[in-house]
Amino acid sequence: MNDHYEKNPEAVTRLSTRQYEVTQKSATEPAFDNEFWDKKDAGIYVDVVSGEPLFASTKKYDSGCGWPSFTAPLDPTNVVEHRDRAFGMVRTEVRSTHADSHLGHVFTDGPVSEGGLRYCINSAALRFIPYEELESEGYGEYRQLFDDSSTTKEGTR
Repeated sequence: MNDHYEKNPEAVTRLSTRQYEVTQKSATEPAFDNEFWDKKDAGIYVDVVSGEPLFASTKKYDSGCGWPSFTAPLDPTNVVEHRDRAFGMVRTEVRSTHADSHLGHVFTDGPVSEGGLRYCINSAALRFIPYEELESEGYGEYRQLFDDSSTTKEGTR
């Protein structure tokens, strides 16, 4: 695991309005109207601000909620959970560890066979690194997730 990930002020200035509102102001993008909710390609998802690895397509599933959903983070040390009491609800917010980007929320209604969690994540907080570009983008250590015979390069098992 690389420890060089941090909030990059220059990266923040390059964010789209939606990316800024989500990652820096804890907004939520619209369901079914976001970049990755139905993406099935093999690869990893990294923080749009810091590049820290967050989720892998091998743990992505269609929860029907309209946002990308994952059963577990790629590297749990890159994800921090906080109690969120906004809007009269009690939820668990998920933020990136190094950039402190708002990512989304984690719920306990995920697939029981995969641990029962659903990380419901805003696409605007993520950058997708396709399997074919993992090495060139500096994430070659994660190729093994897809080279294992139990997964396919088309996405989830």
